[in-house]
Amino acid sequence: MQPTIVHVCRHGQVDNPEHILYGRLDGYGLSELGHRMAERLGEHFADVPLQHLRVSPLQRAKETLAPIAAAHPDLGIVEDARVIEAANILEGQAFGRFNQRLLLPKNLIHLRNPLRPSWGEPYPQIAQRMRAAIADAAASVPQGSQALIVAHQLPIYIARLDAEGRSFVHNPATRECRLASVTSFHLIDGRVTGVEYSEPAADLYPAKKKIFRPGM
Repeated sequence: MQPTIVHVCRHGQVDNPEHILYGRLDGYGLSELGHRMAERLGEHFADVPLQHLRVSPLQRAKETLAPIAAAHPDLGIVEDARVIEAANILEGQAFGRFNQRLLLPKNLIHLRNPLRPSWGEPYPQIAQRMRAAIADAAASVPQGSQALIVAHQLPIYIARLDAEGRSFVHNPATRECRLASVTSFHLIDGRVTGVEYSEPAADLYPAKKKIFRPGM
């Protein structure tokens, strides 16, 4: 039996020069580079026989989906709040070049338990909603077909850890879920049987790595 494939794409680079931890805030769209990344995803999926499109309600995700949807004009788009960015108590702040403002007392109290994590939405809760959304996307197409979702880094990565039976506890700087990347979940009878990862926009990434900070 051929697996159903649900491709879950991370959005492209966001226009965020102040490095705000934007989270679920309105008004954060793609940068010029982000739009190029989105176009690359559109090219990547142009000849893929997608039968279902689903997207986070946030602007950056919708802008990333746009070139993909343009290549598949016969498909409607389902907006799904379950694939939105993770909730975060620190949303709206900028932490400085070296994240030094994270050490302010008002922020430290929220960092007391990285296993949950204490600063935001619990990892199991993220896994549960992503698992359900991916399953629904798969159920929306015939067995052996392909669907696509545009979402956000942490929810995508937690969904992968969940599918692979790995611990949710991780270092954010080491997530394998770069901008405009594709994490593809293979499902048979609603059960994930494998996960693949690719980076169609890899050649567009800046050559020099930047310091990891929230809001990037």
